[in-house]
Amino acid sequence: MHKERSFIEKLVLFLKGLAMGAANKVPGVSGGTVSFVLGFYEELIYSFQKINFVALRLLMNGRFRSFFKYINAQFLVLVITGSLFSYFSVSLVLDYFLRNYELYVWSWFFGMIIGSIYYISKDFGEWTIKNSVSLVLGVAVGISISFLTPAGENDNLWFVFLCGIIGVSGMTLPGLSGSFILILLGNYVLLLVDSVNALFNVLASLASGNFDVLSDPVKIRYLKIIGVFTVGSGFGLVSISHVLGYVLKRYHQIVIAIIIGFITGSLGIVWPWKEKVYKQVNDEFLLDQNGDRIILNYKRFLPNVGQTETWVAIFFILLGIALILGIDYYGRARKK
Repeated sequence: MHKERSFIEKLVLFLKGLAMGAANKVPGVSGGTVSFVLGFYEELIYSFQKINFVALRLLMNGRFRSFFKYINAQFLVLVITGSLFSYFSVSLVLDYFLRNYELYVWSWFFGMIIGSIYYISKDFGEWTIKNSVSLVLGVAVGISISFLTPAGENDNLWFVFLCGIIGVSGMTLPGLSGSFILILLGNYVLLLVDSVNALFNVLASLASGNFDVLSDPVKIRYLKIIGVFTVGSGFGLVSISHVLGYVLKRYHQIVIAIIIGFITGSLGIVWPWKEKVYKQVNDEFLLDQNGDRIILNYKRFLPNVGQTETWVAIFFILLGIALILGIDYYGRARKK
């Protein structure tokens, strides 16, 4: 697992982190699914699992080289850097396409998730009663989550910390969208839109030599929020990874069956044909920091086969499936 990587392998790993980070920001899409399909999920879990008391002792004793090797730091740095970079690059491109070509973006994601189900289940092995029950349980939980009603926004720092722990689940649990969970908790706009934009504005202002931004109470509030959210996310990554690492070793097929179920259940969340239900108070739409309406949930409906855009959307579904099958073919060809 701690192999020396070539420059090309490092670049590819960074790009995989980029894809995972972009997926994490889109409600309904799981970064964990991306990491699973791209083949670095288990290394991600086991690397986070190495952040423990042994690693802390190596760090405290000044054995930095041993520390970095023990936690597989090269791998973690490349993936996390790619994920963070995507928030200010790829995810902004995704935001643009979601605003202007929403149906086709959701169709593409829908197709990729269908392809992912095939990709993960094709080498599963024997479907015993335990595995089948685990699959059904995963599907049921995934579908149930998609029909929950979102809560209201809550900027209490203890709750923001909790959101960090829960929201990061999208990186560690394939099929479970951390962004969608944050919508259900009422804090998606606060944490992944307003706070991220505020951080970007502060960094841009500081880079241009404008330090007055640090005296802006609104900006400072958002910095505190995103700081606590980041700490909660880091704590969640390590703690959840320890649990997953333990169960993956002992109940591998059952866990994979639940993951397949989660991913299947999440198809309801990314169903392409839907319209937004916006948050309202006294018949007035609530707006976020950018002046956009705050999404409360989605109302799903069946496609109209008589419309051209429906067939274009179906094309993008097939394109998404083909992309995953192409990744699978490429991976098998490399092993030969």
